[in-house]
Amino acid sequence: MDSQGLTQWPAPVAEGPISWNTSVPGSKSMTNRALILAALATYPSTLKNALVSRDTELMMSALAELGITVTSTEPSHGSPSTTIRIEPGQLTGGTVSCGLAGTVMRFVPPVAALAEGTVFFDGDVAARVRPMNTLLDALRTLGVSVTGDSLPFTVDGQGSVRGGIVEIDASASSQFVSGLLLAGARFTEGLTVRHIGAKLPSLPHIEMTVDMLRRVGVKVDTSVANEWRVAPGLIDGHSWAIEPDLSNATPFLAAAAATGGRVGVHDWPTETHQAGDAIRGILEQMGCTVEFEAAGATHNLVVTGPSKGSLKGIDIDLSDIGELTPTVAALATLASTPSRLEGIAHLRGHETNRLLALSTEINALGGKCTEFEDGLIIEPAQLHGGVWHSYADHRMATAGAIIGLVTPGVMVEDIATTSKTLPGFELMWQAMIDG
Repeated sequence: MDSQGLTQWPAPVAEGPISWNTSVPGSKSMTNRALILAALATYPSTLKNALVSRDTELMMSALAELGITVTSTEPSHGSPSTTIRIEPGQLTGGTVSCGLAGTVMRFVPPVAALAEGTVFFDGDVAARVRPMNTLLDALRTLGVSVTGDSLPFTVDGQGSVRGGIVEIDASASSQFVSGLLLAGARFTEGLTVRHIGAKLPSLPHIEMTVDMLRRVGVKVDTSVANEWRVAPGLIDGHSWAIEPDLSNATPFLAAAAATGGRVGVHDWPTETHQAGDAIRGILEQMGCTVEFEAAGATHNLVVTGPSKGSLKGIDIDLSDIGELTPTVAALATLASTPSRLEGIAHLRGHETNRLLALSTEINALGGKCTEFEDGLIIEPAQLHGGVWHSYADHRMATAGAIIGLVTPGVMVEDIATTSKTLPGFELMWQAMIDG
């Protein structure tokens, strides 16, 4: 254990090129959006292949606290997937624990505004410094009584929200836009959200929100740039088939790139709004072969890495796909040429300051990573073993595992933090190495 009492996990080293095929559980982003829409719908919904993880369990608990009936089947044989049934009902006051889940702290407050009663929000200590005032000020503009500007805060629900037009600077997180849009149809006048700040990050996540709204009968006008207009109306119940979580799949695909191996992921969607799908183009630029293989009615994505020592660096704007930064940064430390990752200043407000965390941990292992205003520059260097701190950040932990594949002696602090979005990650990782 380290000085904080957190367990250190010896990252297993691959003795040669990895060859493996796997399935990954459902998308956290889709699961938590579907849960919100189901809670606000006019009749029950079902989520199939929903993710079971800390973030989704926090969302289910939050909705149950507000009076929604949430029933899930027991996952079989420890599977991180389940079927969830949501029965909407009258929203009431209560206490919501957000943990470190951005989707809970940004998606649930607009729902709480529709409740009849006061809803108290709090979360992990690290969550209390995550940006929240943009969303809370937006709710105030819409006539909602909110006390506080960050966790902990309270929303005094009056059973309805007037709605209308709100202008926000969502450059710190696209979740501010998605959180408002998901509840907007239930507002009396509907909702128009205008983004008035710097470049909006993680646009694919907003596109996912809009697509899912339309699938449950909500009219969304996106004809004006940086503006989303949600018409007032009913939200239909729906039977959701949750896609595999493509961002959670990226560390396994990165293992093929790092070791010159071959890794396949089952049931990769050929069309999706998930940001994780961008890993295909990234790995190709870094020298991998990426292809779809037909598998009955579905497709598998197969990545074959280049020969050892020939992985190429990359110059890329990750502003739309910032969640992939830890995976890409880990691979960049193993590349034979420099990399420049930009457009990711907003990552300083994620589970931890990911730019500072990545540069600190890469350099501690002998790497050469320089943080600048908008991103990271990573140059080739000979790495060595040491402790890789996770900062209670699931994607930091998986980045350490990637580096540890080819760097003996890497000890990843608190690998269990991966349960935030992928419980059992370390068991899957070991199974991959064992073949």
